[in-house]
Amino acid sequence: MISSEPKLSTFPTPTKQSHHELLERVLASSAFVKSKRLSSLLTYLCDHTLSGLASELNEQHVGEAVFGRPRDYDSMIDGIVRTQASRLRRRLDLYFSEEGASEPVRITIPRGSYVPLFEPRPVAEQPAPISILAGGAPIELEASPAESPANSRANLFRSPTLAWSIAAVLLLALAAVLFMSTLRGHQSQASSPAPAHFIWSKIFPPTQHTLLVPGDSSLVIWQGLKNRNITLDEYIGGAYRDFNPNAILTSENTASNLASRRYTSIVDLEVAEALGRIARDNSGAITVRYPRELRPNDLKQGNLIMVGASEADPWVTLFEHDMNFSLYNDRTRHVFSVLNRTPRANEPRSWDVITTDRQHRVYAIVVWLPNLSGEGHVLLLEGTTMAGTECAWDFVSDDSRLLPFLRSIRRPDGSLPYFEVVLGTNNVSGSAVESAILAYRIRS
Repeated sequence: MISSEPKLSTFPTPTKQSHHELLERVLASSAFVKSKRLSSLLTYLCDHTLSGLASELNEQHVGEAVFGRPRDYDSMIDGIVRTQASRLRRRLDLYFSEEGASEPVRITIPRGSYVPLFEPRPVAEQPAPISILAGGAPIELEASPAESPANSRANLFRSPTLAWSIAAVLLLALAAVLFMSTLRGHQSQASSPAPAHFIWSKIFPPTQHTLLVPGDSSLVIWQGLKNRNITLDEYIGGAYRDFNPNAILTSENTASNLASRRYTSIVDLEVAEALGRIARDNSGAITVRYPRELRPNDLKQGNLIMVGASEADPWVTLFEHDMNFSLYNDRTRHVFSVLNRTPRANEPRSWDVITTDRQHRVYAIVVWLPNLSGEGHVLLLEGTTMAGTECAWDFVSDDSRLLPFLRSIRRPDGSLPYFEVVLGTNNVSGSAVESAILAYRIRS
């Protein structure tokens, strides 16, 4: 039997079950579905909190459990948890401002803490509820400020005919709203379909292979030992790698011996692994080519991703004549710089990495430009150090940072121009922490 006393419409009280369901929606969203690392971190933090184990969520414990760090690792030196937590906060902000904008509860992770909070949205942010009671009971209208709830209910239900009439009108109005909303959705999809990812959809076309070129760390070591830069012609010729077997113990031959090896950095390997997943998600594929094996035609055919500055991959210099920003290692002054060919107001002529800098500032550039034939795309990820290269990758792999930037530079027709971005960050034990955009250029 249904009570004749109508009930007020309210949101259900949040429960652990509803919080788990919210977590599942967040993890299934486009902001998280392609980021295994951030999804694992968020799942671990939320599961511990909802299980009453929030007191265990400290940096040391998270580093060991989520990122596989040894039990006695030094979290003051290895800042992976702080770095990933910062990226996680930005990704949560992206979800709850876009796909999850209608969620009545949002997940936040306060700075300085790793304990997630499940916070109800302010009433102004929540959609107005429409409550239809089961069994054909009438819909209750909220009392106006001038009426008490008791008087309002008495007046409304004094006439059953009036109550049913109002219910019918509201149901018709609701149906009309839903119909118009659906119609607008179809029209919107027909006129402007949901865009694919601005970068990945272009760099990884379906059924095609994209060339990935990691850095030649052997070359970087050689240049450091010899204190001189190698040109592209020297790199292609390979004479710098020659050594005298009869004098193997000399520093000259030690450098040459190292240069003959094929080394690359852990950052480049992590980038390659992540790009492999992104390529598969876009029905594309990656072919990895060591820079020593590259040929000029490779820079003219198809799409290309190059990881590392010119000292790790001299082929990058073939693109620099069209770039405003480029990296240069002045070995005489021991300064590694991002050069600014045409500085604008308040921009320096260069951003310099100095060994005596107590803040350990490093820099990166991300460049999106056509290949040498103009028939494909090239993505350059360069850094003044390994942490700088990681900074470049973090920027392009974090949609909460990349997509707002790309939207800001889109042309009126929605297409994406070629661009260059300079980023600055701090080097903490070889890893990049949170970065900032220092300057950028777009091609008209």
